[in-house]
Amino acid sequence: MRELFVCLCEDRRDKQHLFLCFSPHTFIEAVVMRLLSSSERGASSSCLTLAFLMLLLCCHITSTLSQKSESALTVVENMEGGEGASSDDDGDEVTIDEDEEEGDLEVVQPTEEWQTLKPGQAVPAGSHVRLNLQTGQREVRLGEEQLKYWTQEHREEKEITSSFSPDELKKAMKKIKEDLKPASRDTEQQDSVSSQFRPLEELKRDMAQLDLLVETDVQIMRRLLDQFNSSNSTVQQRLSILLELEYLVHQVDNAQTLCSMGGLKLILEGLNSTDFRLQESSALVLGSALSSNPVVQVKAVESGALQTLLTVLATSQAHSVKKKVLFAVASLLRHFPFAQHHFLSHGGLQVLSELFRADGRGALRTRIVTMLYDMISEKELISQAGLDPALDASHEERVRQYSKVSLQGELLEEGWCSLVPQLLESSDHDCREKALRALLAMAPVCLEQYRSDRSLLGSLVSLRDQYQDMVQSEMILGEENGYFAEIVDLIDALKVKMTV
Repeated sequence: MRELFVCLCEDRRDKQHLFLCFSPHTFIEAVVMRLLSSSERGASSSCLTLAFLMLLLCCHITSTLSQKSESALTVVENMEGGEGASSDDDGDEVTIDEDEEEGDLEVVQPTEEWQTLKPGQAVPAGSHVRLNLQTGQREVRLGEEQLKYWTQEHREEKEITSSFSPDELKKAMKKIKEDLKPASRDTEQQDSVSSQFRPLEELKRDMAQLDLLVETDVQIMRRLLDQFNSSNSTVQQRLSILLELEYLVHQVDNAQTLCSMGGLKLILEGLNSTDFRLQESSALVLGSALSSNPVVQVKAVESGALQTLLTVLATSQAHSVKKKVLFAVASLLRHFPFAQHHFLSHGGLQVLSELFRADGRGALRTRIVTMLYDMISEKELISQAGLDPALDASHEERVRQYSKVSLQGELLEEGWCSLVPQLLESSDHDCREKALRALLAMAPVCLEQYRSDRSLLGSLVSLRDQYQDMVQSEMILGEENGYFAEIVDLIDALKVKMTV
């Protein structure tokens, strides 16, 4: 013990470090021996030395009790209950604090990768610990045995999670059995629905008590026709009846049923009325019933509806009546070559040409030109090559009927080659578009007159410049193939035909 104390006194460069390496008991014994050996030097020197050494002892004891060594590493019990020592890769000794309580420590769970240990952290027994010489920090990972067991346990857990427990299988089978009972489920659903709604018989009884009558469309139309034919009905009542009929005849079956009830005759009588309001409403009902309904178209021609409509067009003075009658005529002629043939033979184009010249506002002109364009296009489409007769059994009959419609010759005789270009003077884009399409359709017949008409060529040049600017505006907005570009294409196509 004296030799240790001598080393302590002689090593003055690292005196504090060497003091701290001794335990408190060893340090006290060394101090006593130092005092005994220095008694010969004098009392003052001994007292001063004793006080200084006691001060160092108190500081050492205080720091030892209040702080832990940062280099100390605590090993806790692993989950299997085994103990093991940890070692560094570089061979440094690891201090184990046996007095530490596991509950007060933060236990690090090692993985396959190295993790940095912070001061005060503990590791499970069997972990692999090393000192990183580059960073000066301690690192930990799973030991070889732990890694082998961890991999095996992980694999077993994965296999377990991929299977089903007996309880889960029982629940799944129970659910399948419940799903295989649609009768009970449907019964429950029906019961829930029936609880929300009342039976039909009960509703009928309640309506009968309230004097309410549930009518079908057929019953409604029958009642309306009886009221319309009654001598006691006023003009206003008949207008209301026609309004209800117009709503009903949009359905194909209702329109055909109305004709079978004799309703077509009453509508034609309304066209011959002296009241322009009845004429307008009757024409609207007739046009709605004729739209895309071949059965009604045939019955209308057989009933003389075409002659009645042309008479109203030629004699009526009301603009609204002519507008609705043109709608009915267009509905009657569309895709019906037999009616188109009768239309031409009864002077239909002449009536339209007079109406075209008399119309100053231009609204009727656009309707007339559109109807003529549709008639020309239908004939060209039905007679063009490439159609398969096997797809349509009535194709040959349609071709034969359209061959009797000499529309182009009638257009040339009635002066339509010079009437249609007048629509280009309109400021309405739709009107100009319809006129350009009609001019292109009539080009095989009217081409010579187009070339001799200088005003037509000037109008086309002016319109192209105007619409070209609009096309540039469309392209700026991201519309490369817009509406105005289509009009420019129509103008260019017509100019090509005129210059060839």
